[in-house]
Amino acid sequence: MSQATRILVALIAGMALGIVAAGQGFAPIGILIAQPIGAAWLNGLQMTIVPLVVSLLVIGIAATADAARAGQLATRAMILFMVLLWSGAIMSAFVTPLLLSAWPIDPSAGAALRASLPDVKAIGDVPPFGDFLAAIVPSNPVTAAANNAFLPLIVFTLTFSFAITRLAKEQRDLLVGFFRAVADAMIVVIGWVLWLGPIGVFALAFVVGAKAGTEAFGALLHYVLIVASVGAVLWIASFFLGAIGGRVSIIRFARATASAQAVAISTQSSLVSLPAMLRGAEQIGVHTQHSGIILPLAVAIFRATGPAMNLAVAIYIATLFGVPLTWQSLAAGVAMASITTLGAVSLPGSITFISSIAPIAAAMGVPIAPLGLLVAIETFPDIMRTLGNVTMDLAVTATLSARTASAPMSPEDLLIEGQIA
Repeated sequence: MSQATRILVALIAGMALGIVAAGQGFAPIGILIAQPIGAAWLNGLQMTIVPLVVSLLVIGIAATADAARAGQLATRAMILFMVLLWSGAIMSAFVTPLLLSAWPIDPSAGAALRASLPDVKAIGDVPPFGDFLAAIVPSNPVTAAANNAFLPLIVFTLTFSFAITRLAKEQRDLLVGFFRAVADAMIVVIGWVLWLGPIGVFALAFVVGAKAGTEAFGALLHYVLIVASVGAVLWIASFFLGAIGGRVSIIRFARATASAQAVAISTQSSLVSLPAMLRGAEQIGVHTQHSGIILPLAVAIFRATGPAMNLAVAIYIATLFGVPLTWQSLAAGVAMASITTLGAVSLPGSITFISSIAPIAAAMGVPIAPLGLLVAIETFPDIMRTLGNVTMDLAVTATLSARTASAPMSPEDLLIEGQIA
């Protein structure tokens, strides 16, 4: 049984037992035992967020800079990646509130879920615009980290990361290697915490079931459908990008991507889907010199649905707990979602869920604690994440190939293609 399945089973079992406990009258004793266990597990997840996010962002910027230096095609790919990531986050900032307005959270289910997490509160208000601009440049990055001020911390980390890319190769490799080691150590720690995940999630779910009853299932289902719908917008958009940018009919593009999408749904892994993506690219006429560079780069760095769906999670939690969604908070969320995606590459979904969404939530003044419960059902939105990522990877490949088909390959691009082959 996979880790994600174990956690999902623990969620269902915990909620079911909590509902039974409420009906049999021994819920108060169960809550007294389960609540501190769940809180301790959440603290274990949260303690790794700051060093993991900082380290992964340094590694992500270094990898992006290396790719951009590698050749003209790789540089164009990186530019298109960034445009799509930011566009997806901006789309989510508009679409998610619209979805929640058209299909609001059931009041009784929302109230029951909120009541089951009595200690959850907003992290803090987003300051006025002038103060917001001044506050994003930290006077002390250590203090920003200690206070969960992720936006100033990310600004410092970005500045530091880009400074690293300007150093001599020996110094750059030394610092990147250090942060890679820190990230690897934090991933080991998170692995230990997630190994205990069924216990922590069971405890959290027991409290939710005991206090919210069967209505909690409806609230969680609603969450899955809203977040997956935001990802579906990008998935659909990828067909139009492939048709317009790649000059391929939608039907032909759909046929060429069907195999890769089937692998994505069954494995929830873009990396495992890479061979099918390469075959699909060939079916729509993409030269192997192009697909051999763009697709591996996309799998390594580009997560098309990441910013949009991560921001959707933060917006959902904000709506559930009544945190105001001002344009400043949404702008902070868009920026944080777009930037932190660079640090989410090649990691298990349970790790990226926490490390990517917690900074977004913190920047928007949204509670982080509900993430410990929502990670248990990430298996379902993750299917849409992978489906959208794989399809968009192929759309980007078709677009870049069509736009560079008449241009000769640079020596650097030819070298990369030869190394990948």
